[in-house]
Amino acid sequence: MKTIEEIRYDLSKKNFLLSMHSSTRMIERNIALNDIIKAAENAEIIEDYPTDKYDPSCLILGFAEEKPLHLQVTRSANKLMKIITLYVPELLKWKNYRERIK
Repeated sequence: MKTIEEIRYDLSKKNFLLSMHSSTRMIERNIALNDIIKAAENAEIIEDYPTDKYDPSCLILGFAEEKPLHLQVTRSANKLMKIITLYVPELLKWKNYRERIK
């Protein structure tokens, strides 16, 4: 599986695919490609989904300037990474944008 360093690299080099869902969400949520690239610089894995339905994936948190951004991305080492979904997390649902509030 890809490490966070490999995920950061792929995002920074635009070496990924957008799912149809994530493309739609980018438009709806006003998230720019530059936001993704900027968030990649400081991204960290906050949740791991090794048995995800189609491919192992993880949820990462990064910041584009002051804007927090969550991206769910695939982690298979031998495949082109795909962004499954992305959004700006709400503090009502997340503690420090890193832990879900239960």
